Amino acid sequence: MPNSRPRPRRGARSGAGAAGRDELVSRSLQSAEHCLGSQDFGTAYAHYLLVLSLAPELKDDVKETFQYTLFRWAEELDALSRTQDLLGCYEQALELFPDDEVICNSMGEHLFRMGFRDEAAGYFHKAVKLNPDFNDAKENFYRVANWLVERWHFIMLNDTKRNTIYNAAIQKAVCSGSKSVLDIGAGTGILSMFARKAGAPSVYACELSKTMYELACDVVAANKMEEGIKLLHMKSLDIKIPKHIPERVSLVVTETVDAGLFGEGIVESLIHAWEHLLLQPKTKGENGNCEKYGKVIPASAVIFGMAVECAEIRRHHRVGVKDVAGICLPTNVKFQSPAYSSVDGEETIEPYTTEKMSRVPGGYLALTECFEIMTVDFNNLQELKSLATKKPDKIGIPVTKEGTLDAIVVWFVLQLDDEHSLSTSPSEETCWEQAVYPVHDLADYWIKPGDQVMMEVSCQDCYLRIQSINVFHSEHEMEVGKSFTRNKDLLSFGNEAELCSALANLQTSKPDVVEQTCVLESTEIALLNNIPYHEGFKMAMKKVLSSLTPEKLGQAMDTQCQNKEMSCESGPSDADRSIPEPLYVLDVSEGFSVLPVIAGTLGQVKPYSSVEKDQHRVTLDLICEANHFPKDTLEFWLRHVEDESAVLQRPKSDKLWSIIILDVIEPSGLIQQEIMEKAAISRCLLQSGGRIFPQHVLMLGLLVESQTLMEESAVQGAERTLGFTIAPFINQFQVPIRVFLDLSSLPCIPLSKPVELLRLDLMTPYLNTSNREVKVRICKSGQVTAIPFWYHMYLDDEIMLDTSSEASHWKQAAVVLDNPIQVEMGDELVLNIQHHKSNVSITIKQ
Repeated sequence: MPNSRPRPRRGARSGAGAAGRDELVSRSLQSAEHCLGSQDFGTAYAHYLLVLSLAPELKDDVKETFQYTLFRWAEELDALSRTQDLLGCYEQALELFPDDEVICNSMGEHLFRMGFRDEAAGYFHKAVKLNPDFNDAKENFYRVANWLVERWHFIMLNDTKRNTIYNAAIQKAVCSGSKSVLDIGAGTGILSMFARKAGAPSVYACELSKTMYELACDVVAANKMEEGIKLLHMKSLDIKIPKHIPERVSLVVTETVDAGLFGEGIVESLIHAWEHLLLQPKTKGENGNCEKYGKVIPASAVIFGMAVECAEIRRHHRVGVKDVAGICLPTNVKFQSPAYSSVDGEETIEPYTTEKMSRVPGGYLALTECFEIMTVDFNNLQELKSLATKKPDKIGIPVTKEGTLDAIVVWFVLQLDDEHSLSTSPSEETCWEQAVYPVHDLADYWIKPGDQVMMEVSCQDCYLRIQSINVFHSEHEMEVGKSFTRNKDLLSFGNEAELCSALANLQTSKPDVVEQTCVLESTEIALLNNIPYHEGFKMAMKKVLSSLTPEKLGQAMDTQCQNKEMSCESGPSDADRSIPEPLYVLDVSEGFSVLPVIAGTLGQVKPYSSVEKDQHRVTLDLICEANHFPKDTLEFWLRHVEDESAVLQRPKSDKLWSIIILDVIEPSGLIQQEIMEKAAISRCLLQSGGRIFPQHVLMLGLLVESQTLMEESAVQGAERTLGFTIAPFINQFQVPIRVFLDLSSLPCIPLSKPVELLRLDLMTPYLNTSNREVKVRICKSGQVTAIPFWYHMYLDDEIMLDTSSEASHWKQAAVVLDNPIQVEMGDELVLNIQHHKSNVSITIKQ
């Protein structure tokens, strides 16, 4: 706590009023200091507010102490869930200190924890603008920048082909008579500027995101078009005539389409536009001035699909293992990914995931020809209205190649007008990814020519839904045939025991069996499928527990001998006295984890899981039951913990943990926040000989040339945006770190061999350094544009997990340079690696 109390300054004023004010200020300062000493932060904060309202000239003197008081009082309010009071205090503080980067950053941290990510990102951004060298704010801003300006904005603006075709279609429409234009979901305002440049006298643009709206205002002004383009910070659904725009427009332009076409609400917004904002459409065969009629760009779309085999999609959306390091996964537990679309269609989440199929690791195999799923006319109001109410269409597609059915991949052709179109096909190099519908719940995923893939297609909840995916096998013309085949397959089992087991699994009526559907994130499913991960942990845990067991076994043996001697004299012994104390294992890794169950198989162990979701707890209980664990072997630690934020504590007042499992790396490829602080607490909670897993982590990296990473991180000049000045504004939001990368399929040229960048030691912290330099030799001439990195996680000195391996559920990340560096083979570059809290920055010294 800052401990110097400032004295009020004497101003030019004199007389009783000034003296009285000074006396009140002085007494309030004394009271504030007294309250700080007794940790009454709320009262101290109130006193400081009074001081600063009476004597604003004291701001500089009390600033540091005021900050400390604010932060401590905010912590108390947060703990009491007094959210409104907390936000009110920060608003008061920012009125007094509007340019204080520390208060801005702290406000952002509270907002982020409350789930207000956009608002939090805005405060982090302001803190960085106020002080570009403020590391805490920079790291916070980098982590949440995706919510402020999503990364696809950069990729899309760099797509010259897309920009050129949209520009041509808009120019053609304006030249044909469409003089008033509304841009729905304007983003940076590029489509509005196309329309204005084409000669449209009235252009309106609406954008819901506050950040993107402010960005568009800057962009439009920089391109000297603010007089011709009216920007509205609102949803198009809220636009009223004449309140916001004077009359109906003749042209709506929009690109509110996602990989599944409808996911950004284009249908809902265009129905509203046709009913309230657009002139009536021109009927077929009707001639006349286009200015009198309404139209939409894009005019229509055709959606296509293809059934594929793809091991990468499979391992992220289907649990393919039945045994995890000796743990049996029971048949009464059904794992699903969030992208699973059930038949009743009640989910409101996206029923698909997205992938850049041309870059999916391991590639994919097309099992059918591409087929047409649906067409939609954006210029037909009745057709748009019928989309949501229309019954699902049944589609049957012939199989052309043998393979495992893993997903239906979907893309579309956007017909901007009768002349200009854009395709998002996997074979096209565009800014769009494809929508992926993983296949679940088939008895057999193997298909071959002659079979048919059946599915139902609809547009419910404004999402394209592909559900009830099934396979009609050519040799099975009736359900009886399917049953016969299923039973026939039993004959291939090698022995009677396997046959009995298979027959038992075919039973459908087991009233005592609990059926559980467990929804896991795709990274959690990939983790369950990661055999080396679980085998590695099992081996490492076994080593630690074995090293701690002999002592306990010795104690148990002595107890047994004593009991035998006593039994000769005084009858039977107390059996409980011969049972050794269990070894305690705590798993605080993020999300769903079966590691505590694996630990429970390794002897006299009391494992604790920190899973939060009820369905995950039920699932772990069922797994324990299926593996014949005694009831209550596995404990759920959060039930024993009053404050979930203080999850790291002793299991009992007199016990310590034998093993604590920490999550060091996020699935995105970054180091988990506050991991070193968690490791420090964990070391204090370990018994003698206990271990933290992982023991230490090595960060490895290499230098690469990658145009792709450059284009995904920043807009590459005005040429990409057809001469409009957009790059300087949107590039303020570029982030030097790209996450969720697959290095195995990333388009790049390696310019060096991998090198060790950093060591994080969780057991022996004195080995860690906050700043180090690494020399890297160039083995190929080129331009260094990025430094991809990944990790080797050492559970002990021998057992290592590689986050870049084929089986890894982790992705990789990369630092992208602002300015590429030209290098020649044989050159040597020096990397500076700084480790601050849980954040790592990598720069090249020149």
